Amino acid sequence: MRRLALLLGLLALHQTHCFEFVVEGEWETETSLDEQHGRFKRAILTSEEQEDFEAIRGDDITVKSYKVESRITSRFCHTTVKSSVVNSGPNAQSIGFNVQIPKQAFITNFTMNVNGITFVGSVKEKTVARNLYAQARARGKAAGLVRANSQDMETFKTEVHVPPGSKIEFELHYQEMMQRKLGFYEHSLYLQPGRLVPQFQVDVYIYEPSGIASVETLNTLGEHFSGMAKLTSSKDKAHVVFKPSLQQQRKCENCTTSAIDGIFTVKYDVLRDSNAGELHVSDGHFVHFFAPANLSPLPKNIVFVIDVSGSMWGVKMKQTVEAMQTILDDLTMDDYFSIVDFNHNVRCWSEELVPGSTIQVAEAKKYIQNIKPNGGTNINEALMRAVQMLVKASNQGMIDPRSVSMIMLVSDGDPTVGEIKLSAIQKNVKKVMREEFSLFSLGIGFDVDYDFLERIAMENRGVAQRIYTSHDASDQIRRFYSQVSSPLLRKITVQFPEDSVSDVTQNHFDKYFSGSELVVAGKVLPSESTTLNSFTTASAVSHTYTCTHAHSYTQGWNKYPKVILE
Repeated sequence: MRRLALLLGLLALHQTHCFEFVVEGEWETETSLDEQHGRFKRAILTSEEQEDFEAIRGDDITVKSYKVESRITSRFCHTTVKSSVVNSGPNAQSIGFNVQIPKQAFITNFTMNVNGITFVGSVKEKTVARNLYAQARARGKAAGLVRANSQDMETFKTEVHVPPGSKIEFELHYQEMMQRKLGFYEHSLYLQPGRLVPQFQVDVYIYEPSGIASVETLNTLGEHFSGMAKLTSSKDKAHVVFKPSLQQQRKCENCTTSAIDGIFTVKYDVLRDSNAGELHVSDGHFVHFFAPANLSPLPKNIVFVIDVSGSMWGVKMKQTVEAMQTILDDLTMDDYFSIVDFNHNVRCWSEELVPGSTIQVAEAKKYIQNIKPNGGTNINEALMRAVQMLVKASNQGMIDPRSVSMIMLVSDGDPTVGEIKLSAIQKNVKKVMREEFSLFSLGIGFDVDYDFLERIAMENRGVAQRIYTSHDASDQIRRFYSQVSSPLLRKITVQFPEDSVSDVTQNHFDKYFSGSELVVAGKVLPSESTTLNSFTTASAVSHTYTCTHAHSYTQGWNKYPKVILE
């Protein structure tokens, strides 16, 4: 079984994330294609297919089939997207294949079969891939590349210029490790066939050896497709199928456009012994899933750093204020907080951290409500002030040693005042941030340099997320905050006996948040022992948390590892 080895590879790739996928064709022009293989005949259709084609005739590009299959086993997902397209027009033209894939996914294979000729893509270093893509496009060759374009997705795009009557079959494979957020794993497939499709089908298969606690399909495609996804499940397996007919795909009864344009989501969670997690061993590899529950949240010390420059005027500020109203209500008396707002100047609602009492929260909400955006953007000074606030509180003994300290930055643009060089800001922040502090970044819209926000967050033990200025932007902000608002453990270390494992992925973690999951993988070294032990230690709200896992293995998966909690 190669699944654990693939999972280990994915964990390592997530830490580098510097490769892209490129496909290059082998012909220069339509003429050379004809010279090699002769003029292509139009695809011969069955009578049933002809009826379907007649229903959508008038379009010079016909999508015969569009099929997506995902197989999830122990949080490891392999997805295949297949599409069969015909150039049904009278002239040669370019036909594209666009698929949005999760940002954390890794493309493993892409093939494009054009009238019997197969082209295979390859993984290249990011800069090399982009250069090859540009060169191929300039020469009129088939080319494909991954591009980021949304909050959780990237777009794989390829196109090929083909003669009339040509049949093109696209097939894309990608893999991802499912990430647990807010207590669930969500598998999202962006469905955008662009046209009515006679054969359209989505299958999601789930197998979790420890058992499936819950599984459901979310109505994220809209009311038009409500109830069309069919779910069957057992103790450890589930199958979701979505197969709308040609008529069901139409936006209206006589429409020739497809209503399928959005995200299809399957949400599930697994059973856990003692709510602690699992340890699996197979074919010389191991994976450790760690997700304890029933723990009291650690106190938080949080400084909200909010961009109030002129570009935040209007909807952006309104949605940020709406989100902050809810976020502030989430604070407890054990939490300490303050607010830094900045444009060309930097202001502090309170120069010191204050407890999250009802009175203080009400005052903070009033302050936020009265903000009027204007001026430039001084990110550097705002972050310096926020860090100084946490340092001062720590030096004065105001911070509980078992608490979690964090900064949450919300901004929609690049710096225009003070230090404007992004690398310098990054260096300045890293220099003053203490190891026990974390920085989380939210970038609103597309005017902000999201790569910068992501770098500065990851360097300082946090994460970043882009917020889209749609009607639900405030919900996006609240959802992000919910993922980090309940820290349960800090300074987590997962250890294994000496000389028992190698090539271990990250096994020291700064924080564990409620509803998430920590994953450690690696290789099992040859040994006379057939038991692998892991020992986890962490700091909880009132004690030192310890957890021991013992897994006896021979071949295959063991569903019931022994778990000892203290």
